Amino acid sequence: MLNPLTYDFPVITETVSGAWVENVVRGDPALEPAYIEAAQRLITRGAVAISSDCGFTIRHQAAVAASVNVPVAMSSLLLLPALIRQAPPHGKIAVLTYDSTHCEEGMLGINNLAERSRIVVGGIEGGTVWQNEMARPPQRTEVADIETDVAACIARLRAAHPEIAAILLECTMFPLVAAAIRRLTSLPVYDITSLCRMMITSLDLPAAASDTRENAHG
Repeated sequence: MLNPLTYDFPVITETVSGAWVENVVRGDPALEPAYIEAAQRLITRGAVAISSDCGFTIRHQAAVAASVNVPVAMSSLLLLPALIRQAPPHGKIAVLTYDSTHCEEGMLGINNLAERSRIVVGGIEGGTVWQNEMARPPQRTEVADIETDVAACIARLRAAHPEIAAILLECTMFPLVAAAIRRLTSLPVYDITSLCRMMITSLDLPAAASDTRENAHG
């Protein structure tokens, strides 16, 4: 998410004061004002769409969206309702998350019990990626280690749920290995970068302003 080469449009960033992996994943409500302030700073710097570098910030989606006048997509989890409807009637959607123990029901945005039964959640908690990101400061993780953790989680989910028809990556590190997971599973794989590109392409931005297009991350 923070690599400017991820997108074919410029990216600007703001750091959310006090936001560490541990308290963001846990869901510290005291962080919400800081997310709002970061979003508003991005607007003053010219952002035309706002996202976040952690899918667990879906908890702040409503508050941040209400505080600015541009499209906001804090998490790839916003795609879940659409993916459920895209899949075959008996197909399931696998949500791969950084920490399944903190991926609460309310974060999924699915209230229909029949639809909720078609969502399976798996996490990489305890693995190399999880341990490195929990450190202060976070430690560098090799792409190969990310792929190992993600592939192992998906293998467990598919063994338990062979009906899986698509995969949604919650963690914003996982897009690094999305292509590898597509090759490994031959399934559609969605992530936050998919959603960010959709936001940008939905905007009617003059060609002359192409050098100021911003997809901003808190």
